[in-house]
Amino acid sequence: MTTDFFGKTLSGPFTIPSGIVTTTAPIIQYVFDHIPEIGVLTTKSIGLEPRAGYREPVLSQYAPGCFVNAVGLTNPGAREAAALLGDLRVPADRFLLASIFGGSVEEFVAVAQILAPVCDALELNLSCPHARGYGMAMGQDPELVREITAAVKAAVAIPVIPKLTPNTPDIAGIAAAAIAGGADGLCAINTLGPGYTSAHGHPVLSNGAGGMSGKGVLPIALKCVRDIAAVADCPVIGCGGASSADDVRAFFDAGATVVGIGSALTGLTTAEIGDYFRDLASDLAGAHDRAGTHTRYDIDMRFAPVELVKNTRVCRDIALLTFDRKVNIQAGEFVFLWLPGLGEKPFSALTDDPFTLAVIDVGTFTHALMDLPPGTRAYVRGPHGIPVAPPEGAKIMAVAGGTGLAAVYQIARDFGDAEIFTGARSAQRLYFLEECRRVATVYVATDDGSAGYRGVVTELLHERLRQLSARELAQLVFYNCGPAPMVHAAVAVQRQFCGDEQIFSSIDYLTKCGVGICGACAAPDGRRLCVDGPFLQSA
Repeated sequence: MTTDFFGKTLSGPFTIPSGIVTTTAPIIQYVFDHIPEIGVLTTKSIGLEPRAGYREPVLSQYAPGCFVNAVGLTNPGAREAAALLGDLRVPADRFLLASIFGGSVEEFVAVAQILAPVCDALELNLSCPHARGYGMAMGQDPELVREITAAVKAAVAIPVIPKLTPNTPDIAGIAAAAIAGGADGLCAINTLGPGYTSAHGHPVLSNGAGGMSGKGVLPIALKCVRDIAAVADCPVIGCGGASSADDVRAFFDAGATVVGIGSALTGLTTAEIGDYFRDLASDLAGAHDRAGTHTRYDIDMRFAPVELVKNTRVCRDIALLTFDRKVNIQAGEFVFLWLPGLGEKPFSALTDDPFTLAVIDVGTFTHALMDLPPGTRAYVRGPHGIPVAPPEGAKIMAVAGGTGLAAVYQIARDFGDAEIFTGARSAQRLYFLEECRRVATVYVATDDGSAGYRGVVTELLHERLRQLSARELAQLVFYNCGPAPMVHAAVAVQRQFCGDEQIFSSIDYLTKCGVGICGACAAPDGRRLCVDGPFLQSA
């Protein structure tokens, strides 16, 4: 399918709305290179200065396929974003739409001028329902919508597309104001709300409330697009709750030119998103509706209570937390630990029974865990990620640094025939070695020589691999987990002896939602750690 859109003949009539999946340059480039059905690539909303956004949790599910989110307009700032977007390779039949926001007319103009040289059009975020002073607060005022649109139009030479809020009694009036300001196109809708969810008596989102999205907003989105199309003779990007070909047809019938698919991608791996859009395009060309079957209505984001029974300090900044029950987790998966009022973070389980975490003090959340007293009630969601599946008869070599041992111990325990290579700065920082020795052959390296081999663990790994025959090397599967420099060094050693198909690595990329929607955990090749990993095959 092709679509004419502002002078380009696009390879497909779809986009992914701002803030969902395609939120980093590596993911955008992957979609450009592999998923032509997505003709319009919409960035995350970009402001003038870097913005950290809200603490996790940032996403909550209140019913199957229905979500509330408050990410908080996280972005690297306009100048850094322009540098990243400027390095993208944009195919001739694709369209790069940069979403921007500001706290004033002047900020919108400043951001627009920075980003206009590196994109095909600008989407004006006049509709975010949860960031004070931005988005919806502006988008509900017709005169301000007209003023912002006119100011940005006067400052740039590319199309300007305001994104409108459904949280108004007269979206047609807001659309007319945007057109009066010179809008070249319109986008609707952003999320509804704000809405609120709770679990075990506590608000789930760290912001307390957030925008509502997913299947439940579809009827409102369709009505808004229909109302806009009645007063605006321009291209319209329609989004909100679409998941099937029938939904897309309804958006086209309402007046949309391009249709956004967002929450329906929750939980899908990168490969599955490609399959989804291929089926969606095929469905529209025929009389069937297969794409909707890809949507994951089985995603479970509920929290289960756990109680801390023991907090064992390994050293100043490493602790082992043991809780009062078993968690259902397979080797390679991960869970989120939530402390209401403080936030949540993802962890590999050192053991599943009893549920035990290895924690290193690297930030506000983990610092609080260092001295968490026994009896503390916490909450767990998951498991998330893809369990590891070594081939039958494979010999496992696991390489771990820091708390990476938590991610590989269960692999060695559950699959056997394993060797574990673990490294630390000193013997004081080593933990769980006796348990590891009961299930695997263990090699230890310390920087200062206070335990095991004096040096880095990758030197020890190289020496061990040199001892193996070609037949033995062919049977190996590597699982690496730890800080990025250590993992990269381990992969470099492993590639001297084995192929990429034998190497799987988990690096601690920032993980926020855990279900693939926010894109925060993007790897350099565009895969997302939370749904494609956490152990990603080398490429």
